[in-house]
Amino acid sequence: MQRYFVKQRANENSFVIDGDDHHHIIKVMRMEIGDKIICVDPNGETAVCEIAKITDEQVVADVVQWKDEKSELPISITIASGLPKGDKLEWIIQKGTELGAHEFIPFAARRSVVKWDDKKAAKKIERWQKIAKEAAEQSHRGVVPEIISPLNFKALIEKSKNFNYKLVAFEEESRSGETTNFSSTLQAMNQGDSLLIVFGPEGGLTEEEVQVLKENNFALCGLGPRILRTETAPLYALAAVSYHFELMRR
Repeated sequence: MQRYFVKQRANENSFVIDGDDHHHIIKVMRMEIGDKIICVDPNGETAVCEIAKITDEQVVADVVQWKDEKSELPISITIASGLPKGDKLEWIIQKGTELGAHEFIPFAARRSVVKWDDKKAAKKIERWQKIAKEAAEQSHRGVVPEIISPLNFKALIEKSKNFNYKLVAFEEESRSGETTNFSSTLQAMNQGDSLLIVFGPEGGLTEEEVQVLKENNFALCGLGPRILRTETAPLYALAAVSYHFELMRR
């Protein structure tokens, strides 16, 4: 069944769907009254619903059965990516959402080739958020990750104060054989804790940036013996988190 994140309910047992999702149901999926869909409300509550009414602006879907789904990681993980070239950030957001990321923070690193254009900001962030929403629907997430408007490095440091645990993936740590910090951090975490992991752009983080991160209580970590691309490293980390918390502990 097709899955939709719905912003509002008509009442306790009905959902109201409009905007792009209304168009998708009517024009793309060609659904009719009586067809079933899955609706997820802003609190992550999920229900199998039956389409009861269709207008030019809205679809009303009545709840048939509430579902008890547990598809979210037991910890909240935020991916901070130094602005990469091309569509790499879109890839990180799409695949990172499928793998369970709670939030994405793009930031302007010293070696970021891409320069953030405030004039195009709203459309960019809207596109990124749409990518996250569609990926969350496809992967049966209970929430849509939030995409934060790109920060400068100073603002990233300030925001990092809100997290329980903080790591920075640094390729020099992989080269030197560092293998414990990532694993030991996951072992120390409990359900509901938050983790921020910082990844550099294509050229990596500078020594100065790494030093500032260390001074602000970030632990440096390697991600195995191979050097990973900027769009690969966050996905490796998320997959490792999923294995640690969702498979290894079963």
